[in-house]
Amino acid sequence: MKEVLIGALMVLAGTAACAEAPAPGDVPQTTNTKVELREAGANLDATLKQVVAEAKEAMWVGYEVEEVPTKEVGCCSESYGNNEQGTFWLEDEHGNGGGSGSRAQETKLEGGKWVMILFRAEKNQIEKIRIAPAMCRLDAGGLRLVWLKNADARQSVAFLSELLKGKDFFGRGDHGLGEQALTAIALHADSAADQALEGLTSPSQPEALREKAAFWMGATRGAEGFAGLQKLARTDSNSNVRAQVCFALFVSHEPGAAAEIIRMAHEDTSAHVRGQALFWLAQRAGQKAEKTITGAIANDPDTEVKKKAVFALSQMPKDEGVPKLIEVAETNKNPEVRKQAMFWLGQSDDPRALAFIEKVLKE
Repeated sequence: MKEVLIGALMVLAGTAACAEAPAPGDVPQTTNTKVELREAGANLDATLKQVVAEAKEAMWVGYEVEEVPTKEVGCCSESYGNNEQGTFWLEDEHGNGGGSGSRAQETKLEGGKWVMILFRAEKNQIEKIRIAPAMCRLDAGGLRLVWLKNADARQSVAFLSELLKGKDFFGRGDHGLGEQALTAIALHADSAADQALEGLTSPSQPEALREKAAFWMGATRGAEGFAGLQKLARTDSNSNVRAQVCFALFVSHEPGAAAEIIRMAHEDTSAHVRGQALFWLAQRAGQKAEKTITGAIANDPDTEVKKKAVFALSQMPKDEGVPKLIEVAETNKNPEVRKQAMFWLGQSDDPRALAFIEKVLKE
């Protein structure tokens, strides 16, 4: 599940170093780009398909929609390693990497913004999607950019959802077209994105897609996403999906998310899911997490879950985890669990752990 972090939010909010954002609906600021303005019209799907049909050679087409509120973390140049402040390079030769990042853990609801959705088309088909903050200056490497004004957000979600059908979801790793389309859907502020993500987590969808969609429900969709995750956690029959739900709840900022992870650690029928819940609880730490983890060591019927709980203790801050590991190594009746505790004490490089190990060796 950790690899999902690699596919996290790409769109970074601006700081003072970025170019001033144009008003919603305006043509974006560009450099080294041949811009052509068009109206999105009443049918965004038809307009986009018409533009793509014109793409004998490489070109870009894009528009902007309101973005889910996110935490401000930096501007375009900081975030993507660009050399020019506030510039988002669309072409790969500049090393822009645009469809994945590591921002998911930093998502926070703080106020709406606008985001640009950009499609690279060539030989009459869309081959990649890029997502850029509206305040960024676009550099298309000299290529043509057809900019669609007044695009409808619900129609945008519908178009992106269609791109997920019949595609190899992973494509080129985390940079596949399906991954990019899913990320773009998740960033739409419109409620159509909630409905789309809920549909993408349904049992009829491929497991990999369900897991990724669940992640975005936690990372970007607030209370609506949490409600959907809670339903999945309690009713979905696929243990792999429920394990991913644990992670999605971990990245969620909703008040009930931690309590739901705790419930899964106690009640889920799958040892794998209980173990994942314990792991993500350890990353949150806190008194409730510690109680649940130590409770699993004492009471869970599965030895593998007990061992995962011991590992979870090793992931907690040392002032909390090390004393508990020592206690487990000293008192637990299960030799496999004691062995696991000793192993992680040895990895901790903590003076208390080393003193305890020395004491054991002298006995």
